[in-house]
Amino acid sequence: MFIDDAYAHLYSLCLQGMGVSTPNPNVSAAIYGTDQKLIADGFHNRTNSVDHAEVIALKKAGAASRGATLVVSLEPCAHQGTTPPCTQAIIDAGIAKVIYAVADPNPLAAGGAQKLIDAGIVVEHHQSAELEFVQRAWLHKERTGRPLMVWKVATTLDSKVAASDGTSQWITGPESREDVQTLRAQSDAIVIGTNTALVDNPHLIPRGHAARPVRIVCGEQVVPPTHRVFDNEASTISVKSKSIPELIKVLTDEGFNQVLVEAGPTLGSALMASGKIDELIVYQAPKMLGAGKEFVSHLGISTLADHIELELLSVAQFGGDIKSHYIVRGR
Repeated sequence: MFIDDAYAHLYSLCLQGMGVSTPNPNVSAAIYGTDQKLIADGFHNRTNSVDHAEVIALKKAGAASRGATLVVSLEPCAHQGTTPPCTQAIIDAGIAKVIYAVADPNPLAAGGAQKLIDAGIVVEHHQSAELEFVQRAWLHKERTGRPLMVWKVATTLDSKVAASDGTSQWITGPESREDVQTLRAQSDAIVIGTNTALVDNPHLIPRGHAARPVRIVCGEQVVPPTHRVFDNEASTISVKSKSIPELIKVLTDEGFNQVLVEAGPTLGSALMASGKIDELIVYQAPKMLGAGKEFVSHLGISTLADHIELELLSVAQFGGDIKSHYIVRGR
């Protein structure tokens, strides 16, 4: 029961770390006394400090850390990077026990659990699918070498993203559009094509959030510098090419954990066809157009056997709209 409750608390902290921890993982940590009451907690937020979650919690707890239990979403790091190893800070603080949810896959940082054991600290590894999921963007980057790519689409019931005359605002309702603001705030960067930049003139700054994801404009059309995507409220990178490998290289070189794709059918479909979309989020409005622009096209598929397999993660209702979240399993 204690571990379940502690992990639920860590999950909420990891959510807060999404979009503000890159290039590091959105780790969270909490310190509990011998009575299993919370002493202090923290999550990694590079916009405030380079300190890792464990160090933030330890600094808050102070002397109360001695003899306490540290519960952390990811195995504490054992290497010298931008900051000293968290394992040494844990040892120095006098922590008696460490419980962690996800093993560190990074060969440079791994081995923290063994170092703590060698120092006489009791260490337990209790796996958590939920904490692995909420930290999946960084884990995906460690595994594949590139950020997690999430394509967000707003469509009618018949899969249209615009009417025949090009009008597209607004297909979904205000509740869905508000949920998108959270998606943006949880992402390190947002990708759009030059056509989307020209037609919609989006700002891409998450309303009601402090997060400022980097805006990526990809394509060969010229977007005037007066467009909202080039204002000073966030950084903007122009990838003046239709090359998917070139775009992915930019995103990888920047060290992003999670990238939200808000591109139209051309760029979104090209990313999907190239196998670079990892998750698909569809907001489907209770509307039908019968004609207009489809949200996906030109995937290079001519027979059913070559279909792209999706796994449904969740379904939620926002006003009259339905949000479906899928993992792309590939062909």
